[in-house]
Amino acid sequence: MTIKITSDSTCDLSKELVAKYNIGIIPLYVVKDGVSLKDGLEITPEDIFAFTDSTGKLCTTAAVSQYDYTETFRPLSEQYDAVIHITISADFSSCYQNACAAAEEFPNVYVVDSRNLSTGHGHIVIEAAQLAEQGLAPEEICARLNDLTGRVEASFLLDRLDYMVKGGRCSSVVALGANLLRLKPCIEVVDNKMIVGKKYRGSYVKCMEHYVRDRLENCDDLLYDTIFITHTPVPQEILDTVHRTVRECGDFKHIYETNAGCTISCHCGEGTLGVLYLHKPKN
Repeated sequence: MTIKITSDSTCDLSKELVAKYNIGIIPLYVVKDGVSLKDGLEITPEDIFAFTDSTGKLCTTAAVSQYDYTETFRPLSEQYDAVIHITISADFSSCYQNACAAAEEFPNVYVVDSRNLSTGHGHIVIEAAQLAEQGLAPEEICARLNDLTGRVEASFLLDRLDYMVKGGRCSSVVALGANLLRLKPCIEVVDNKMIVGKKYRGSYVKCMEHYVRDRLENCDDLLYDTIFITHTPVPQEILDTVHRTVRECGDFKHIYETNAGCTISCHCGEGTLGVLYLHKPKN
């Protein structure tokens, strides 16, 4: 049985991983100054940062339409025995709803809600591709993916809060206080929602080291197979610190560094980095 794995562009996987697993990417839309552009095809994170820096305005994101999903699924459903599409969390976007509506037109298209974003979503996509390579039936793959979604740990540490302020997710008073106290907030995905977790104080590089250790140390149920280090532009010192700290905290088989795509870039801006990994299944 031949199975095609597809994903929303929000999975933030590198071009190398997308090519390795032959993953089809369906772009969301980024709205810049009233114009809708396809994520990764017609606009990049660099374009977003340049626009915000020059105008003070934010770009916003919009879901993949049912029409776009239908037009993508139609030829794939004819070419493959089955198509499994993994979306960004239904709590963050209407992509899942639109994909399910489109999939109803095809008997061999399946849709899975990743219940996450960025490479938290990407973990589910990679697992889907690996299960497809093993020859499992699409129903079994979807069942395993639905189980896996609850074991993804996703969070990001932010160096700056101006994007969050402009987007209405953080008040200017709170941001001013955070800047004066040199606080760096950790944004976590908990129960399919983004919340503010621990706030770190000090230089960004020191905060980043403490953040990584807090996530990975003294945790006896980590799955030491794959971890993603996903980021918008950050200084090389930050990347070196994170890679070193990750290696010190656990013997991960695969450590992938990927660039955050347009969704994270629109909402969090530059100076954002996260470590995203999996927990072991509960007995």
